[in-house]
Amino acid sequence: MAKKNTSSGQVRIISGQWRSRKLPIHDLEGLRPTTDRVRETLFNWIAGDIRGARVLDCFAGSGALSLETLSRYAEFATMIELQKNAANQLKQNLTALHCQNAEVINGDSLNVLAKGTQNGFDIVFIDPPFRKELATKTIELLMAQQWLNNNALIYVETESELATLPIPASWVPLKEKQAGQVIYRLYQYQTTDTSAQ
Repeated sequence: MAKKNTSSGQVRIISGQWRSRKLPIHDLEGLRPTTDRVRETLFNWIAGDIRGARVLDCFAGSGALSLETLSRYAEFATMIELQKNAANQLKQNLTALHCQNAEVINGDSLNVLAKGTQNGFDIVFIDPPFRKELATKTIELLMAQQWLNNNALIYVETESELATLPIPASWVPLKEKQAGQVIYRLYQYQTTDTSAQ
């Protein structure tokens, strides 16, 4: 009987202080790291907004998205990850990078978001396991519990068949692309009434 390989490989940081650094990730059910191609597009979109930003990674997984922002000098990142092994790997990778301006929360994202926060975030990643209706519930909780700072950027990555999402009126669509079975979108949260003249 073949021994199961618990490590599925590595995630590569694209740019910043840890550029080209490769970090181990675990082969766990539902763990689906954003591809390099999609990440490069995303970070081209948000590159000018990362430095000094507070980042929330709602379904951290491999940590590819939040680690990339930290490499590019985000102020702080909160990573929420349900699976204990994946959360532990994130903590190990942060230690290996000598990164102290991040926290890993091992827990159910919806439960964590439902509790609210005292400090809002400037960049939010919503990249949940597919076909579990988690994106919609996450969007609802982010709004209900005021996790977003004004002008926050929100990245949403879902399965391509999920063509429409219940996006709040205050989320202004900025970008949208599809890569294979994945559709990814970027929004900006605006609390002010931009329609007023």
